[in-house]
Amino acid sequence: MIDLVRGRSVADALDILRWAPQAASEPVAKVIASAAANAQNNNGLDPSTLVVATVYADEGPTAKRIRPRAQGRAFRIRKRTSHITVVVESRPSKDQGSAKSTRARRAEASKAAAKRAPATKAPAKKAATKAPAKKAAPKAEAKTSETSDAKGGSD
Repeated sequence: MIDLVRGRSVADALDILRWAPQAASEPVAKVIASAAANAQNNNGLDPSTLVVATVYADEGPTAKRIRPRAQGRAFRIRKRTSHITVVVESRPSKDQGSAKSTRARRAEASKAAAKRAPATKAPAKKAATKAPAKKAAPKAEAKTSETSDAKGGSD
């Protein structure tokens, strides 16, 4: 479930999780909603610009229970838990920035990187020499033998 919402906006993530049939979608949605509320309340971030930056589930404590079995035996039941961690970031929505401004920023960054990089010398050209084409070796005739002889069978 967490792979479905990684990198999406909080509103999209909650919509996906609301309609997902998996049982894990409910607690993941609860944690994402809590993280968004914390970002809005504690850090004053705009909820419409929040994006699920990081989300992962770690193993939590395991509660051990006993299931009685026949002849006085007991089997162990492990009730597993997990820790769900969500990090939300505020990113400007795609409506605010245009594709042109993104391209312009990328072009400026590549120009700046080119200026910082030391000038490199062009590699020397190799002399063009043409090697004579090799002829295919003649195929040796394969020895054929009876299948019964090869397998050691009798006629």
